[in-house]
Amino acid sequence: MSYRGPNQFQNQFAAPHLQGQRSQQQSQVPGAANIHPQPHPHIGPIASSKSPFEQFEEFSKKIEDLIDEYFKPLKPYVPAIGRAFLVATFYEDTIRIFSQWNEQVYYLHNYRHYWRWFTIVFLVNNMLVMSIASTLVIIRKKINIATIGLIIVVVAQGIAYGLLFDGQFILRNLSVVGGLVLAFSDSIVRDKRSLNMPGLPMLNNQDNKKYFLLAGRLLLVLLFLGFVFSSDWSIGRVLIILVGLISCTSIVVGYKTKFSAAIMLILLFIYNIFTNQFWAYESRDARRDFLRYEFFQVLSIVGGLLLVVNAGAGEFSIDEKKKIY
Repeated sequence: MSYRGPNQFQNQFAAPHLQGQRSQQQSQVPGAANIHPQPHPHIGPIASSKSPFEQFEEFSKKIEDLIDEYFKPLKPYVPAIGRAFLVATFYEDTIRIFSQWNEQVYYLHNYRHYWRWFTIVFLVNNMLVMSIASTLVIIRKKINIATIGLIIVVVAQGIAYGLLFDGQFILRNLSVVGGLVLAFSDSIVRDKRSLNMPGLPMLNNQDNKKYFLLAGRLLLVLLFLGFVFSSDWSIGRVLIILVGLISCTSIVVGYKTKFSAAIMLILLFIYNIFTNQFWAYESRDARRDFLRYEFFQVLSIVGGLLLVVNAGAGEFSIDEKKKIY
């Protein structure tokens, strides 16, 4: 409580006998009964106005509390949903190779000049690795091997299809890799704790999760950088870019990470639903194939953001430092 006047505490904590003497003195004075003590002009709490930064801190804290409160029933399932969204693009790519087998073989054999047997082995291996590894990521089994396998597939496809130096391909797939790193970080801590006896403190407590959370955050926001330079400019697009860039910066430095990741998640999800409507085109339309690829790529990043909302920023973040200091 702030300071409320020089005489207040004296009046409040005066001895009982002194208070009695004062009341007798006042009763002897004519007209004293009609005299009421006037409050000190400075009595009462001092009004203080909050700065815009403090107002934002309070507002974002309320939003984070609301997220934790209303999504508490779903919290046990959020990591699984995030991992399912994360690997959705690999399932889509598996279906694409299977349904467009002749086109895939023709392109790699005739335009990329690979041996036919190598093309077939390459495509079959891609389908097997993507489908098996994606399933392992969702059910959280051998997730370290599954993550490495999916990252190898991303690099191998970039080399085989000649997209390794394409800016859009690099930014989007690095974002997917960032999501895989986030999923991998959770498995490291879980596996390490399973080695300890119940009821005993963890031995050799060297938490590597913080490094993977930092790397995952940095890679995850690269998708939005690709989005910034991927299309024509408009008023709505400029607004989305401004909000997205602020959210990305906040996620990278780890300030209000859950709040920023939630904003980014909602932004990308709405954009994905209204922009990449591949289901509105016929199967033979080339736009359907392109938009389907875009839809599942963005959905994978939404899955990575779900993991950020669930796990937070980790130790290398402003949010964590504020808890200490």
